Order: sequence, then structure tokens, then C-alpha cells
Amino acid sequence: MSESRVAIAIVTHDDAADLSGCFSAIEAIASQHPRSLELVVVDCASADDSVAIARRLAAELPSTLRVTLLPLGENLGFAGGMNAALAATDAPFVLTLNADARPSPDFVERLLERMETPSHSRVAAVAGRLVRPRGEDGSRLLDACGMRLAATWRHFDRGSGERDRGQYSQAERVFGATGAASLFRRAALDDIRFASGEIFRLRERGWEILYEPLAIAEHRRFNLPERRSAMPPVVNFHSLKNRYLLRAYHQTARNFWRTAIPTLSRDVLALGYTLLRERSSLGAYAWLWRNRRQIFARRREIQARRTSAAATLDRWFFHSGEPL
Repeated sequence: MSESRVAIAIVTHDDAADLSGCFSAIEAIASQHPRSLELVVVDCASADDSVAIARRLAAELPSTLRVTLLPLGENLGFAGGMNAALAATDAPFVLTLNADARPSPDFVERLLERMETPSHSRVAAVAGRLVRPRGEDGSRLLDACGMRLAATWRHFDRGSGERDRGQYSQAERVFGATGAASLFRRAALDDIRFASGEIFRLRERGWEILYEPLAIAEHRRFNLPERRSAMPPVVNFHSLKNRYLLRAYHQTARNFWRTAIPTLSRDVLALGYTLLRERSSLGAYAWLWRNRRQIFARRREIQARRTSAAATLDRWFFHSGEPL
């Protein structure tokens, strides 16, 4: 059993209903890592009892598990909350975990085994096999088996919504790992200064991401594309804004021409949808225009730190995984 220190980092916002199940799963993991596990919970200005419940549940965890609870005065979102969590620990490995995720007891151990393989020193993250809760008929759907990248510059969770028939059963190199339940190497996150677009930045700096099918976690996901109309307007606003920021920061001229038809078609559809159905997100276009100078200054900074050839990233637009 590995004794590498791992910090489980959870960012909460109005997640009171999910915390009991999440903490129970963490307690089971802690039984396999009695002296090498810690927990950091960052609450982003919840309006419910998330902080009080997290504090009560933390007191019930084994005394060997160091717990840090950081209530923030404002909602910094996932990336901002995770930055706060990283600042609160110096553990060399960080498991990012959503409150609605239920990792199996050996989840961390399985991911660590893959991460610490001697030939994997440039692996930044390892994603597990995420499944959704069983349906009434006992069947189960996949939630995420690593992430893939489409030519439209959208990233998708591999297998999301597919009936689990044992597919994605081999360990692979993948484009990315979901923040819902993945193990990250601290050195890689420090290298890119964890923020929006982190997977692209990891790849541009020569880091790899792997998928480990033996590490299984249950994830009750709410944020799905088909539920966009039910999401809060502020979430959809940032989703639209970040869609363009991602390309502004990372797209190369070569990639623009290779993906022009699908990406520009998607842009037209997005604008039409915003005008007709989601006018609350129109401000995203104004925000991008007002901040164009800062955006391109940020692009120059990011591109100056690139160490991998653009072609190494471009290949992920056209396939979803590679064998190890």
C-alpha cells in the first residue's frame, strides 16, 4: 500500500444534502490510508447548512485524518475554490472530489498505483471510472471514463450516459480528467497554476493524463448539456464566456483552419440560441469585447510557456484514447 500523502479536496456550494454520503465514502478510504490522507473542504458562500454539516461530519471522522474546513465569504466557483484548497495543503497528490461523488474504498489506492508507476513521472492526472447511481431496473449508466475532445472545441466525458456493458475496460491515455473525482499531481498543478482551461495548459506543458478503469466512483451528476435550461443564469453565462476564452487562450492558427467548419458552425448556433432562448447570457459577448486586451495579453503569457508542439495537442481532436 502506498504511503504517499494525498489530500482530498472538496469545493462546496449549497451541497448540504450530499455531504453525509460523501463523508461516509471518505471515511472508508481513510481506513486504507490511516496516516497519509487529509481532507480539505472549501465552502463557496453556501446559503444552506453546508458549513455546519461539514463541521459536524468532520468531527466524526477518524482522529488520524487531518481535516481543514475553509468557509469563504464569496462564491469563487470551482477553480477559485480549488485554488484555496491547494493553498491549504502541501500534499504531493490531490484528489478533487465533488460532494455528489461516492468513490469506492480502494479508489485512491488504484489511482495512486497508476500514477506512481516509474514510467509515469510526467503524468499529471489519473481519472477513474465514474458511474451513475443504479436505475430502478438495476441497470447502470456510465458517467465519465476520462475526457475526450471534439473538433468543435467541446470536451466531453467519455461514455457519459451510455449503459455500462463493460466498455472502456482498459487503462488508456486520455485527453483529460474530470474534476468530479480525479487524482492530480501537485507538481503539475503548480506548474500551470490551476485555473480555467487547466487540461489544455497541462498538455501544452508536456503533461499526460491517464484513465484507470479499476478505480470506480459513483457520481450523481446534475450539470449536463441537456439540462442547460434548468441551470442558473449565472452558470450559463460563464459557460458561454469560457467557451470563447478557451479558444482565445489556446487555439493555434493551424488548429483554427483544421477545425474551422465545426467550431464556427457551433458559434453560429450558440449565438442563435442565446438570442432566441437564453438572452440572459448575451452579456458574455459584451464581457469578451470589453476585456479583449486583457484576454490577448493572457494568451501571450500562456503561449510563451508552451513546451509541447501544437501537433501533440491537435491529435486529441480526432480520437478519444490511446493504449498505454
